[in-house]
Amino acid sequence: MKKISYLFIIIFSLLNTKLIAKENLMILKLKYGNVEIQLFPEKAPNHVKRFKELADQGKYDNVVFHRVIEGFMAQTGDIKFGNSSSPDFNLSLVGTGGSDLPNIKAEFTDISHNRGIISAARSADPNSANSQFFICFQDAPHLDRQYSAFGKVVKGMEFVDMIKKGSPGSGSVSDPDKIISLRSK
Repeated sequence: MKKISYLFIIIFSLLNTKLIAKENLMILKLKYGNVEIQLFPEKAPNHVKRFKELADQGKYDNVVFHRVIEGFMAQTGDIKFGNSSSPDFNLSLVGTGGSDLPNIKAEFTDISHNRGIISAARSADPNSANSQFFICFQDAPHLDRQYSAFGKVVKGMEFVDMIKKGSPGSGSVSDPDKIISLRSK
């Protein structure tokens, strides 16, 4: 009987882990293909919660990648000025807006900003993250413990690599690519 109880506990634990893992998977649809993102709620619970909330409400749909620097990162998520299908869309203001929700306090972790990491964009104030985020093209250790990393691309990084790059230096993009949709899997 003891062996059956242990077996039941092990099976339940494995199934529960898979359910929790699936609950924290997101699908980012780009014109190039689908990107699967694994979120880290145990490391940055408030950033993950906000990201999922905005994504599942469709707030990231049609939002442009306004700052894309070759060999560094692709930034998006300005819901206010970056939604190309909104009357408030303004390419000259994209990157200065966020959502109507309050800013999020920094959640610096031991997650390294390696290729494929998703991290919260912010101003000079570490507690100013709101809706914007970026995806690292390459390792960026100078961002470690300076920005709140909350997820990682686990499939489809080749599609992220195809996002239209911006001007050298500033990374500002004319006629930028956009998120088609972003939702929980």
